[in-house]
Amino acid sequence: MKLQGKRIAILAENMYQEMELWVPYYRFREEGAEVKVIGAGGAKSYTSKHGYPVNVDAQAESVSAVEFDAVVVPGGYAPDMMRRHEAMVRLVREAAQQGKVLAAICHAGWMLVSAGILGGRRATSFFSIKDDLVAAGAQWVDQEVVVDGTLITSRKPDDLPAFCREIVSALAKA
Repeated sequence: MKLQGKRIAILAENMYQEMELWVPYYRFREEGAEVKVIGAGGAKSYTSKHGYPVNVDAQAESVSAVEFDAVVVPGGYAPDMMRRHEAMVRLVREAAQQGKVLAAICHAGWMLVSAGILGGRRATSFFSIKDDLVAAGAQWVDQEVVVDGTLITSRKPDDLPAFCREIVSALAKA
């Protein structure tokens, strides 16, 4: 139970990638963390790319980064929806500014771009949004997981074991 007492926010919006939300959710709970699913716009649940629902525990407008030890952003097409909500972008930006563990996988790099936190940072993502991250100032690296301080990024669902391992490791040290 390496994460006993840790609080983790996992962001959700429609069109999320199932594995990238549910694998970390259960992995962190397995380690004893309190995991909250955070939505935006008032919906009580969101639907994945393949129709699988996730219920939210709170809305981004009602929480702040100070309440969490980590913020995790799953991919799919959800990050493009998330970044339309200033409260979601603010939560990611605040987590970065406060030195919280901030993790993004696949297309979740779009949230990092919108939060304006990539300048001079090493990061990875799904290859199709590489140009977006580079244009935002990131040094893009093609690796299963990239750790730059408290920023942890991965490329795709196949990278979930490394992604979760690095998040657990970073939080266990904090």
